[in-house]
Amino acid sequence: MTADRPRALIADDEPLLRDSLERLLAQAWPQLDVVAKARNGREAIELFDTHRPQVCFLDVQMPGKTGVEAASHIGRRAHLVFVTAFDEYAVEAFAHGVLDYLVKPVEPARLAETVSRVQERLRVAEPAHTEALLAQLAASLQKGTAAGPLRWLRASVGQTVQLIPVEAIDFLRSDQKYTLVAWRDDARRPREAVLRMPLKELTPQLDAAQFAQVHRSVVVNLSSIDRVVRGTNETADIQLKGRDDVLPVSRNYLHLFKQM
Repeated sequence: MTADRPRALIADDEPLLRDSLERLLAQAWPQLDVVAKARNGREAIELFDTHRPQVCFLDVQMPGKTGVEAASHIGRRAHLVFVTAFDEYAVEAFAHGVLDYLVKPVEPARLAETVSRVQERLRVAEPAHTEALLAQLAASLQKGTAAGPLRWLRASVGQTVQLIPVEAIDFLRSDQKYTLVAWRDDARRPREAVLRMPLKELTPQLDAAQFAQVHRSVVVNLSSIDRVVRGTNETADIQLKGRDDVLPVSRNYLHLFKQM
């Protein structure tokens, strides 16, 4: 790292996405030094205060302090680029302002455009006044969270991160602090991935009219059920459409299928 090279911070709660963005930036902006990578908004604030980078790439929604809260702390001390996973309400907040954003998964062509704009701003302008836009974005995020259930999940598939539409999910199964997500891809082929969130935190964010908990470790998409086979001791098994998986229904949840 040299004194005249611009410095950057990347903040994202998903390690694969942090590393992927760093690799893409190395191609799109070889002169940029990524001096810090944060796992959440609180860590982003601490690392910013330590390294004072000129550019910050912030995931909009992170556990604890969000990217928006981190940006409010940073203020006009750096140029900001937000990263968002198909959050239409967030994109709308950026559309008429001076804040830049990237949509996950980040595409090289879109990143190149963003890099060009940030480079120009570094040459000719101080970081913009963003207080009003950040307030608008925070309000949009709150509105979007309250407006309805989750529409997308980010899950690990090998060394990549998959964006999964919630309606494509067949079921979710608890795996300690992680969650196994079983879904169908665009060709309707069964797929599986791991979500870095426990099932008990994820379940309240799902549409209760579409998803039902049938076991302490299993949540199923009701539209994916082919049939329910009653067993002994007030239990049952769920047979799914087009999948070999058999899901257990425990006694506490059997009442959901009394009419079936």
